[in-house]
Amino acid sequence: MIGQLISTPLKLSSLFLYLFYILDFHVFSLIGNADSLWFFFLPFVSKATVSYSQNIMVDEYEKFIRRMNPPRVVIDNESCKSATIIKVDSANKHGILLEVVQVLTDLNLVITKAYITSDGGWFMDVFNVTNQEGKKITDEAMLDYIMKSLGPDSSFASSMRRSVGVTTGIDYTSIELIGSDRPGLLSEVSAVLTNLKCNVINAKVWTHNTRAAAIMQVSDEENGGIIDDPEKLSTMKQLLCNVLRCSNKFRDAKTIVSDGVSHTERRLHQLMFADRDYERTTGEELNEKERPNVSVINWKDKDYSVVTIRCKDRPKLLFDTICTLTDMQYVVFHGNVDAEGPVAHHEYCIRHIDGSPMKSDAERQRVIQCLEAAIERRVSEGLKLELSTTDRVGLLSDVTRIFRENGLTVTRAEVTTRAGKAVNMFYVRDSSGYRIDAKIIESVRQTIGQTILRVKGNIEGLNPVPQESPTRFLFGGLFKSRSFCNFGLVRSYS
Repeated sequence: MIGQLISTPLKLSSLFLYLFYILDFHVFSLIGNADSLWFFFLPFVSKATVSYSQNIMVDEYEKFIRRMNPPRVVIDNESCKSATIIKVDSANKHGILLEVVQVLTDLNLVITKAYITSDGGWFMDVFNVTNQEGKKITDEAMLDYIMKSLGPDSSFASSMRRSVGVTTGIDYTSIELIGSDRPGLLSEVSAVLTNLKCNVINAKVWTHNTRAAAIMQVSDEENGGIIDDPEKLSTMKQLLCNVLRCSNKFRDAKTIVSDGVSHTERRLHQLMFADRDYERTTGEELNEKERPNVSVINWKDKDYSVVTIRCKDRPKLLFDTICTLTDMQYVVFHGNVDAEGPVAHHEYCIRHIDGSPMKSDAERQRVIQCLEAAIERRVSEGLKLELSTTDRVGLLSDVTRIFRENGLTVTRAEVTTRAGKAVNMFYVRDSSGYRIDAKIIESVRQTIGQTILRVKGNIEGLNPVPQESPTRFLFGGLFKSRSFCNFGLVRSYS
C-alpha cells in the first residue's frame, strides 16, 4: 500500500496529504499542535508530493482568506473637487498593486495622487484619478466597470493567482521581437509579414538605448485567424530573426511566436529589461535636464529601501515604475505619489520579496538604472503622426516604407484595428538626427493622403527652413522595393 502511494505521488498521496494538512491547520492549530499530523505522514510521501501539495495548500489558504475578506472598492466623487477618489482594500499578495494600477491605466485614467499601504496581510490603496481632460470620472458605465474590475465579484480576486494581465489571443498569433534598433527596422519587419500574407491587427513598438522591442498580433490572410501552418511559422521566425540581427551580429535578437500574450505593455518592459537596455552605451551623451532623477537610500530603522523619483510627468508613469519594481521582485510596502503639476514625485518604501532591503551599492545602482530606463522607454521622442484609414493587408508595410524612403525613422508606434478601420500612431524622427524638414512631412502626407495622415500635438520638431535631408535620397534609392528578398534577408541567422 505504501509502495503504491509513493509510486503515484501526484494522485492518492497528494490528496491524502492535502486532506490531513487542511484538518491539521484548521483544527490542531487551535490546540497548539499545528504540525503534528504533517510530520507524521511526511516520511510516506516523496519530495515532489510535498512540494506539489504545499503549493495547493498555499493556494487554497489564499483563496480562503480572499473569500473571508473579499476586495472592497469605494468610489468617492464628493470629497475632492478636482478628482475622483478610488479606494481599494484587499488581502495582500505580491503583484496586487500592479494589477490595480494596470486596471486604471488601461482605462486611460490619469492618476494624480496615490497613497499605498500594504504592511502585513492587507493591502490598502487610495487613488485620485481624472480623465484625459483633467475632469472627474462621471460616466456611469466606466464607474461600474471599475467596480466590477476591482470588486469581489470580478476576476481580480482570482487573477492574483496567476501572472498579472495574462490574456489569450483567439483570432491572432502573437509575435514578440527584440533586437538592435536602426532606421527602417519596422519597415523591414512589416515587409516580411506582408510577403507572408499576414495582416498586422495590433502592434506596439518601443525603442530605447539602441534596442527595439515589439509585440505584434497578426492574422493569416487566408483564414482571417491564427497562423497554424508550421512551415509558415518557421519561415516567419527565420526571416524576422534575420532582419533583427543583420545590423548587429554581436547582440542577441529573438523572435517568439505564440497564440497568447501577456499584457502588452508589461511584456514590452520585460523584453527590454531582459535585453538589458538599461545599460548605457559607451560614449552616450545624456541631457541631464531631461534625465529622470532617481535615488535609493536604506532606512535602517525600518529595514526599508526608500526609492525617490522626480521627473516630468506623463501618462502611465506610475504603471511603468510599479511594473519594473514588481518584475525585479520588490514589494512596495508604503508609497506616496504626487503628479498634479508638470513634475511627478514618487516615493516608495520597498523590500525584496524575501523581506530584506537592498544590500549593496551595486544593487541600488541597478535599481536606479532600471527605473530610469522604465521611465524613458515610453517618452515620446519625435513628431507624432496619426494615420486613420480602412485596414488592409500590407498597410503598415506601405506606410513605413514611405517613411523610410523620406529619411524618417520610427521611435515608437501603436497600431490598432477596430471594425475594419486602422488607427495607427507613429513618433518619427529624421534618420540623420537633424530636425525634420516640414517639406518632407508634407511630401509624406501627400503621398499617403493628407486626410489619412495628420500631424498631431507639438510640431516644434519641424524645421521650417527648406532644406534637403542628407539621407532622403539615400533611403529613397535603396529601399523602394517592397520585397526584401533581393537584399539577402532570407538567410537565417538563428
